[in-house]
Amino acid sequence: MIVVASASGYGYGPKPDVGSSKSDTTRKEFLPGVFSVQGTIYCKSGSKVFPLKGGVIRITCLGIDKDGYETAPFSILSRPTDANGYFLSKLSSQLLEDDGVKISQCKVFLHTCPLRTCPVATDVNNGLSGAPLSAHRPIGFNSMRLYSVGPFVYSSEPQKSSPYGY
Repeated sequence: MIVVASASGYGYGPKPDVGSSKSDTTRKEFLPGVFSVQGTIYCKSGSKVFPLKGGVIRITCLGIDKDGYETAPFSILSRPTDANGYFLSKLSSQLLEDDGVKISQCKVFLHTCPLRTCPVATDVNNGLSGAPLSAHRPIGFNSMRLYSVGPFVYSSEPQKSSPYGY
């Protein structure tokens, strides 16, 4: 007996059932070979909010191999944000596609903050749980997809939760 398991959507999963229909509704949409992700990161200290210079985000993606199986997740880190808290990461899946893997989905997470005064990552705009890449706009002569996420926020204090869960 062969058992294939997947934990919370990451890891190996069963080959998708595409059936005999040639309908486009059963086909998985993949991210393009080259795309970019942009956003901003802020620090919230008390009542003040300011752009975070030097913050880094992590982009974690899943792929589908040539046999239809989900790949293990893989990640890349952005360059540190500029003085305005802005990041822009360009990704190319050429090496993956050469091995028969296509990127199926990606999420963006807060990764590191250089300020000791703002060490707590928050889940504002899914900075901790992962912001999915969804809406995009075409840019440039080749209409490369530009995805925008965030803004993300680090805080000087842990978020207080309500005893009622909201």
